[in-house]
Amino acid sequence: MTLSVVTGAAGFIGSHLVEALLERGDRVIGVDQFNDYYDSALKWKNLAHSLSHPNFKLIEADIQTLDWNALLTDVELIYHQAAQAGVRSSWGAGFRTYTEQNINATQILLEAAKSAKHLQRFIYASSSSIYGNAETLPTAETLCPQPVSPYGITKLAAEQLCGLYYQNFGVPTCSLRYFTVYGQRQRPDMGFHKFLKAALRDEAIVIYGDGQQTRDFTFVSDAIAANLAAATTPDAVGQIFNIGGGSRVVLTDVIATMETIIGRSIRQERIETAIGDARHTSADVSKAKRILNYQPEVSLKEGLTHEWEWIRSLYQ
Repeated sequence: MTLSVVTGAAGFIGSHLVEALLERGDRVIGVDQFNDYYDSALKWKNLAHSLSHPNFKLIEADIQTLDWNALLTDVELIYHQAAQAGVRSSWGAGFRTYTEQNINATQILLEAAKSAKHLQRFIYASSSSIYGNAETLPTAETLCPQPVSPYGITKLAAEQLCGLYYQNFGVPTCSLRYFTVYGQRQRPDMGFHKFLKAALRDEAIVIYGDGQQTRDFTFVSDAIAANLAAATTPDAVGQIFNIGGGSRVVLTDVIATMETIIGRSIRQERIETAIGDARHTSADVSKAKRILNYQPEVSLKEGLTHEWEWIRSLYQ
């Protein structure tokens, strides 16, 4: 029985990953700080199903305070999902939190991973934010990263630490650059969650800029499938992969799709473009398809329907 560690286990992607690992028969140690970036009651709700599972153990702690050398003695897989999220919050005085949670915490984990004798894979959750305003769309992993936010800087730094620990110490790292993951349990500060919650309450949604920005949206189950593949594919070691949804969509078209699903129009309020937001993102996932056999399976309309049903159950 494989022993896996998931950091950020109570978060959006982490909680889905915990469930997938338990379903396939792993023993899972979940680590989460339950910080106050958003309501921790939502995080406990994310874990509700897993907490009763006999093969799940939750450790409520800051990554930087744990004795990782002891914790990783028999661990075979590490899925490092924990991070301080949010592009707009990473400016100004809040930046130190990002360096602590995204860079320092990752370095501490990697240091311990050097000595973990049974470790087969260290999966790092990276981000499309490392590309910034990419010069080429769709964007391949070979393009030079140019983050346009402090958040993106910290995610790139941690990703490069993973590369260093692989090259110098043989830590079997693999980084997955997520492109705007959405679905059930999405954080309340993320766009789709905010839009659908506002629509449910017949409130206006806030659009940054002209609404013509585009994103490559990835449904959460596809992101989970990528993690599971990266953990078991030998050729994934030492590699970086884009994980996207397969198509680039204009924000105004996303809202139109939401209106179709909801069955009514959504009121909109336009404000200035946010500093640090990339104008366009689009993932070239050909490398992930070739090596991980990755294939995004959930269409935007199907995925948004799932998220809408979840939002309704959460707030009604």
